[in-house]
Amino acid sequence: MENMIDIIGSLITLLGAIFIFLGSLGIVRMPDSFNRMQTGTKASTLGTILTLLGLGIIVPSWFGKVFILIMFVMITNPVSSHTLARAAHFVGIKLSDKTVSDILADDEKNKKEE
Repeated sequence: MENMIDIIGSLITLLGAIFIFLGSLGIVRMPDSFNRMQTGTKASTLGTILTLLGLGIIVPSWFGKVFILIMFVMITNPVSSHTLARAAHFVGIKLSDKTVSDILADDEKNKKEE
């Protein structure tokens, strides 16, 4: 039974590593900074959570610490990505030609008109 738990934990950890790899591949392939940020954040958040969860399954005595790390990642990754994206937009980093809409620019334009 203990061997089966190790295999499940290893598979979850491997799945997390795959998500992290796919996130890094998305960073290379996306057309602009905003898409790269979104791809990197979503994939790295899920990949890190799965990797930590797999480690928590393999070593049950670490599960409390792993849970705290997972909560930290779930809070800080999206917040930091959002802050960086707002700063990039404020500085004037251009969107890709393939971008369909810029809701933040539309909101800023509407606020200026009011």
